[in-house]
Amino acid sequence: MMFRKKARDMDHWAPMPPLMVATASLILLAAVLAMTVRDINRQTRHMSYILSEKGAAIIRAVEAGARTGMMGMRWGGNQVQLLMEEAAGHPDILYIGVVDKDGKILAHSDQDQIGKVVGNKFPRKNLDSKSAENWRIVGLDKKSKAFEVYRIFNPLTGHGKMRGRGMTLFVDPDTGKARVDWCFSSGADAGDQVIFVGLNMAPFENARSIDVRNTLLIAGLICLMGLGGFLALYWAQSYQVARRMLQDTSAFAKEVVTSLPVGLVAMDAIGRIAFFNHSAEIITGLTRQKTLGRDARQIFEEHMEGLAYLLGEGISVTDQEIECNIQGKGSIPLSVSASEIMGEHGHYVSRIIIMRDLREVRDLQEQVRRQEKLSAIGELAAGVAHEIRNPLSSIKGLATYFGQKFEKGSEDEEIAQGMAREVDRLNRVVSQLLDFARPSDLTLSPVDINELIPHSLNLVKQDAMAKDITIINQASSKPAMAMADADRLSQCLLNLYLNALAAMDKGGVLTVRTAAEDSGGVRVEVEDTGRGIPPQDINRIFDPYYTTKASGTGLGLAIVHKILEGHHARIKVESRPGKGTLVSVVIPGRVGAESRA
Repeated sequence: MMFRKKARDMDHWAPMPPLMVATASLILLAAVLAMTVRDINRQTRHMSYILSEKGAAIIRAVEAGARTGMMGMRWGGNQVQLLMEEAAGHPDILYIGVVDKDGKILAHSDQDQIGKVVGNKFPRKNLDSKSAENWRIVGLDKKSKAFEVYRIFNPLTGHGKMRGRGMTLFVDPDTGKARVDWCFSSGADAGDQVIFVGLNMAPFENARSIDVRNTLLIAGLICLMGLGGFLALYWAQSYQVARRMLQDTSAFAKEVVTSLPVGLVAMDAIGRIAFFNHSAEIITGLTRQKTLGRDARQIFEEHMEGLAYLLGEGISVTDQEIECNIQGKGSIPLSVSASEIMGEHGHYVSRIIIMRDLREVRDLQEQVRRQEKLSAIGELAAGVAHEIRNPLSSIKGLATYFGQKFEKGSEDEEIAQGMAREVDRLNRVVSQLLDFARPSDLTLSPVDINELIPHSLNLVKQDAMAKDITIINQASSKPAMAMADADRLSQCLLNLYLNALAAMDKGGVLTVRTAAEDSGGVRVEVEDTGRGIPPQDINRIFDPYYTTKASGTGLGLAIVHKILEGHHARIKVESRPGKGTLVSVVIPGRVGAESRA
């Protein structure tokens, strides 16, 4: 569940995919382009509206002037021509003219254009409405253009009462015929004249260019800001994810390194301890609070004698076994490895020392050697015991026979009886040899150790009273259930009691404790206040025939060890000379024993 929760957290902080960023950027770009095109088109329409209104106003002004002159002052084409020339004097007006239906120029602000035919005729479909102005853009040359506004021209529209009155005739230079002045044309010619005015587009084009440039600049800035925002969001999320992953990786690595079953000590570039994991604390007896940030050489020389040489530059070892004197713990066998960590460019970064406690390994090796020794002795003992037992029976029979032949109380009878007793003693030794040599065929069943111990203690009660030794049974408050062979385990405990009583010459305390283990087993402790075991002998007490008692055979503890091995139990002996000995036995519980079976 925790893993899935972590995964959901990471999904929450997952960055936007690059494709999503690109798509969002394209959408933003399309929106900005659409807005830009709309703004440009709006500016174009606005410019066209202003110029068309301006041109219409000029046309209406010319028509009004021509109408007023014709009605009041009898103007003709020459006066209208002059009016157009005067009106075209404004810098924004390029030209003003009138053409007939064939495109022939009847009047023009530039007199040189009169009589010519315009290149692009005005579309008739746009002239249906006589009062509406139309416009178009025409090119004057390669660089300049004119905004041309045009519509039907008839200054006498609505004033028919003037037709035929005071009309001026003139001779047409092309045909030589007399015609009515073009300003007063009527009939078929009426409504076929078009007035047009060309306006200068340069100021508006310049203004529009500036507006377009500003619009494009703003659009570009919006695109850049939007793209920058998307990229900033993408980078921010990527940074958050990378930071979270780095934190998780660092926490994971720290947890893994901290939980390593080997001691790990890391120094920084100037030789101070930067990391000290839990296993290193257990091995050395030091705490991280006491070591972190301190000079590693000082710590090693004060508390870990024998490891300081590993701090030298260039020293690199792998699984080197040494005896390290650790303050407060004595000499401890360690397997050490040391190496330097170099940076990407070859510079020194740190130094790491890995320590592995070999005490448990040494104990296992010692157990293996002891087992091999016991196995070899057992095979030899079995063969010797079988070969000795039959002659012993014959010797005892002969000793008994001769003892009956001698007189009661005679010296010969005592010798014969002594011979029989020695044969019995030798037979007991042989029986012990056979017990030690034969396989441990145990019948395991659930046993409450708290009920087993009182029965075994009753067997040594008289011996303890004879030596003024107090027996204390400290049983656990709860049942101490274990998988055991009750008879063989009682034999094992009895041997431990007898050795404890033998270690106390006169007076003392024999204490037996039971306690439930967290692993499900049962711990049994047998402690005495005797003379203890010398340190040099404590590793030999389970060897066959090793004994410090004059009348001992040296097989008692060897048999104890063999029985406990059959129970998959662990035994540990701690002793202080002159203070006493503590023997701890851990017997697997029901689950542990069944899993081993």
